[in-house]
Amino acid sequence: MTVSANLGFPRIGVRRELKNSLEAYWKGDTSKADLLAAARQLRARHWKLQKEAGIDIIPSGDFSLYDHVLDMAFTLGAIPERFANLDKSDPLDVYFACARGTDTAPAMEMTKWFDTNYHYIVPEFTRGQSFALSSSRVIDEFREAQSIGIKTRPVLIGPVTFLSLGKAKDDFEPVELLEAILPVYAEILSTLKANGADCVQIDDPVLACDLGESQKVALKRAYDVLAPIAPKIMLTSYFGALGDNLELAANLPVEGLHVDLVRAPDQLEPVLEALVSGTKSLSLGLIDGRNIWRADLENKFAIVRRAWDLLGPDRLQIAPSCSLLHSPIDLEYEVALDPELRSWLAFAKQKLDEVQALTVAIQRGEGAAREAFSASKQALASRRSCPKTSNRAVRNRIAAVDQHALARKHPYAERAVIQQDHFGLPAFPTTTIGSYPQTKDIRQARAAFKRGDINEETYLTFLRVRTQECVAIQQQIGLDVLVHGEFERNDMVEYFGEQLEGFAFTKNGWVQSYGSRCVKPPVIYGDVSRPNPMTVEWSAYAQSLTEKPMKGMLTGPVTILQWSFARDDQPRAETCRQIALAIRDEVLDLERAGIGMIQIDEPALREGLPLRKVEWEDYLAWAVDCFRLSASGVEDRTQIHTHMCYAEFNDIMDAIAALDADVISIETSRSDMELLEAFGTFNYPNAIGPGVWDIHSPRVPSSADMVALLQKALETMPADRLWINPDCGLKTRDWPETKAALGQLISAAEKLRATRL
Repeated sequence: MTVSANLGFPRIGVRRELKNSLEAYWKGDTSKADLLAAARQLRARHWKLQKEAGIDIIPSGDFSLYDHVLDMAFTLGAIPERFANLDKSDPLDVYFACARGTDTAPAMEMTKWFDTNYHYIVPEFTRGQSFALSSSRVIDEFREAQSIGIKTRPVLIGPVTFLSLGKAKDDFEPVELLEAILPVYAEILSTLKANGADCVQIDDPVLACDLGESQKVALKRAYDVLAPIAPKIMLTSYFGALGDNLELAANLPVEGLHVDLVRAPDQLEPVLEALVSGTKSLSLGLIDGRNIWRADLENKFAIVRRAWDLLGPDRLQIAPSCSLLHSPIDLEYEVALDPELRSWLAFAKQKLDEVQALTVAIQRGEGAAREAFSASKQALASRRSCPKTSNRAVRNRIAAVDQHALARKHPYAERAVIQQDHFGLPAFPTTTIGSYPQTKDIRQARAAFKRGDINEETYLTFLRVRTQECVAIQQQIGLDVLVHGEFERNDMVEYFGEQLEGFAFTKNGWVQSYGSRCVKPPVIYGDVSRPNPMTVEWSAYAQSLTEKPMKGMLTGPVTILQWSFARDDQPRAETCRQIALAIRDEVLDLERAGIGMIQIDEPALREGLPLRKVEWEDYLAWAVDCFRLSASGVEDRTQIHTHMCYAEFNDIMDAIAALDADVISIETSRSDMELLEAFGTFNYPNAIGPGVWDIHSPRVPSSADMVALLQKALETMPADRLWINPDCGLKTRDWPETKAALGQLISAAEKLRATRL
């Protein structure tokens, strides 16, 4: 019989219970026992929720206290040598040290999980590295579920995906370590089998990527070794089509294959053709695990019927496209959302209901799921006919955009001279990325204003005082280019979405970004426009407090698109162009208000890159054009900055250069300036600020550490185009460490000027 399955469930809790428990533990307010108890409660709640939804195959091992890739590294004993001196009697502290760093050991590098906004901890590998089973977490959680009467399917990251996501510290391919890690995987899988696991889910999403020959050989070798000793294996791939890896995947010795039919619906027929003559099960990834729009159940059911006709009922599973990690948990809590818009949406809990509706319909006939199918049809009809989703004026503006709107008046080399004459900055100018600490009193004041406990003038007065203090602190520290601190902003995307037409917001639509960091993505449901200026008043006020340059701070169109739940009823490029025009309006208003430096952050540019290189050119063309559309209307003396972080840039340097930002700042401290090498090899033509302080770690680096990083940067970049800044915004830090670290940053700049000039 066809069954329903889930690949993974959000970890954080509908009220962000995991975040609160983690941060309380890190502060020392609660004990390790408290944290682990809270984690057990969340796991039990989520397993029961899935069982009550009628899901036949429920995952375990998908929960994590920080990151599932770090969990796998910890399970395999792949702990970097710099953490070797930590007290091994408390593995949890070692685990968090790897993620967050210590006073003596920088945190492990962090980057994006494929093309999502989820950040994973990058495994580190050395030639000849050994591995050993160091954590029984996945086995323990399988038993834990059994103890409350729920039989689960344990989830593991596949060995080839795990190695492919890591970074070799020596000159070798990480997949060369396959033979070293296979015995540990074998031990885990055989132990699960001995404990009663009938099937395991092994996630190998690299199968949706361009694979090298060594990776293909490694995949075959891995499953040849593991399949005979493991429970039945459901091999899962997602975020794209198997494409030229289909034959490889279809012939691996596994019980079943999961495919993403949301991101890659066209792969259905090739997959069915590859499997029809065999015995493998097919898991149909039909419900979007990465967006929140209600599914067209009639359309999805036609896919199920097609697969049923070819493979029969006993070889099918119906599932989300990927783990529901990327979805908010429960729409039922969104009581304040517009009822019509709410009817168009489905969060993780509702997605399980959609999976189950399709399963019931194929098991017992569509009549058995009539209510769900009817609601789906009504929601789709409502959305298609709703006038709030379309704005003729916006579409006319987009149609009128030409190439002249995408280019600055003169090349960077000419602009740089004009800008230096205008600003008169010293060598190695210092700045920050944008935000300053969002302290408890700021969060409390924002919440009080939203509740109506304080009036608008009281709230604005409070924010003006905080802005004054922030500007004064920056001047006292000695930064060359200041920012206003962003105390009025809740989130770098949500803040703008709240002021743009075509956006809506949830109250509890939280998703995990990394560790305890959660974001609440806006919902783009209609055409986007900017009714009024969004940031001009605060930037102009801050500039009035100082004679030093004050950067206006904006989020770029690609990042707003990527970090929102974007509409799926038109091409993403079209939505991005609409956002770009809105940001362009803001840029021009900032310039007219006397703001001479404007930063348009695009940390998600690399994140949005398709997994297959054949699709890169089209994406990069419209993504770059959207940035240029947002930035290119200003005069030559106005300096455009952008910021990118936690991504590999080597393979898109042409596109980054094509942005033509006057200054780009990037994250480089965790990678020890390795990310900057791509800019040097490419001979990047504009100015650059490589980050010298990892703001996602509580560690305050010394000025000597920063100087050492900058000396490495100077091996790559000319001194006259080098800026000095942290890796990212300082929103999550506290003031004492912020002041201390920025003091070290200024000291590093002074040392560099003294030795270089």
